[in-house]
Amino acid sequence: MNNILVIDDEEKIRVLLSKILSLEGFEIFQASDLANASKRLEYSDIDVVICDVKLPDGSGVDFSKLINEKYPAIEVILLTAYGNIPDGVQAMKNGAFDYITKGDDNNKIIPLVYKAIEKSTLNKRILQLEKQLGSKHSFDSIIGHSKKINSAIESGKKVAVTDATVLLTGETGTGKEVFANAIHNASTRIKNNFIAVNCSAFSKELLENELFGHKAGAFTGAFKDSKGIFEEANKGTVFLDEIGEMPLDLQAKLLRVLESGEFLKVGDSKPTKIDVRIIAATNRNLEEEIQTGNFREDLYYRINIFTIHLPPLRERTSDIKDLANSFLHTFSSKVGKKITGFSDDYLEALKRHSWKGNIRELRNVIERSVILCDNSRLEIEVLPQELQNISEEGIKNKTLSAFELASAEKIHIQKVLNYTDGNKTETARLLNIALTTLYRKLSEYGINT
Repeated sequence: MNNILVIDDEEKIRVLLSKILSLEGFEIFQASDLANASKRLEYSDIDVVICDVKLPDGSGVDFSKLINEKYPAIEVILLTAYGNIPDGVQAMKNGAFDYITKGDDNNKIIPLVYKAIEKSTLNKRILQLEKQLGSKHSFDSIIGHSKKINSAIESGKKVAVTDATVLLTGETGTGKEVFANAIHNASTRIKNNFIAVNCSAFSKELLENELFGHKAGAFTGAFKDSKGIFEEANKGTVFLDEIGEMPLDLQAKLLRVLESGEFLKVGDSKPTKIDVRIIAATNRNLEEEIQTGNFREDLYYRINIFTIHLPPLRERTSDIKDLANSFLHTFSSKVGKKITGFSDDYLEALKRHSWKGNIRELRNVIERSVILCDNSRLEIEVLPQELQNISEEGIKNKTLSAFELASAEKIHIQKVLNYTDGNKTETARLLNIALTTLYRKLSEYGINT
């Protein structure tokens, strides 16, 4: 049932409207002034407000703005005894759904309310999706309780509320983009774009065009003006991953953005002004890159205003179980398997591994394990061979003959192929082998796909 609040100091009109709307099956609440209306909004889940323009303690036009700011899902229909164009214009600017004159035709209010309820329902869905998305990319979504990751999170929360440029350092796979997203979502720029670009994924020319855009005619095929990432992210955040890979002449352009908030598009002579926050990330030692002439010292000091180091997984082994559980839930749900946990040997093997690929590598290992698992929990046998090492506790040492190894490998490959629906590129990625190696093994084992 939808809830409607009727606000009018004229009791006869308020009661009449309430009766008409209640006959449609709506739950009706009444208020004779803005003070009582505010209390009702605070304690009741209202979908639509029908409000008189002139009330004893204020203006319904101004009140509609307050409702729009504090309760964005609620739609407001304003009523007035005398039509007034300026009031009507201001009401719409303040976010009112509609503005109608009292006594025109009480039957008009019914279809108008239904339309307002449809809009309110849509508003609630959008707000819920935004909340879920914000939660997904918030600091609360970062898994782990170790001292080092908690320290990084606390630093991230403190710098997020400022506009300071942030440099995230750490090995590959430590979650730098996840952290950058969390900083953006905890900032005042949350309602604007967050755009990430990997500086190592483009040639110099393509990266320049990707970042700054171009003017029509700047090069062959440039038939119209094109916005770059910085312009698209105006008022928002740009995440420059692997900034250490950026060519030196583009570093000079980036420095201009940081110093003046403007840049030149490819083929343009007039600067474009923007307001963006920059979060950069690298797995390189930029001070060493400066010494070798690969990175500008002046740019380094501009992006190094606030540095957060993300620890490698081997330095936060107490977080491995929580991370593994999260990935297990994701992938077991994806393939429809009821896998509830890990054996002690499996977890011990995860904690002993060096994790050069960090969280990304752990994620891939859990995904492969889920594919191969035929039990209700993950056992050490479904781990990649390099993780199945002999431990101090005497994890079983299993010596396989060449025939047994080949048989196990064939089964392993077949299961991964089934999981990827025969996609050989994806199968090779999950097996962590070259595509050519996969084709050779398919032929060797007589596996048909």
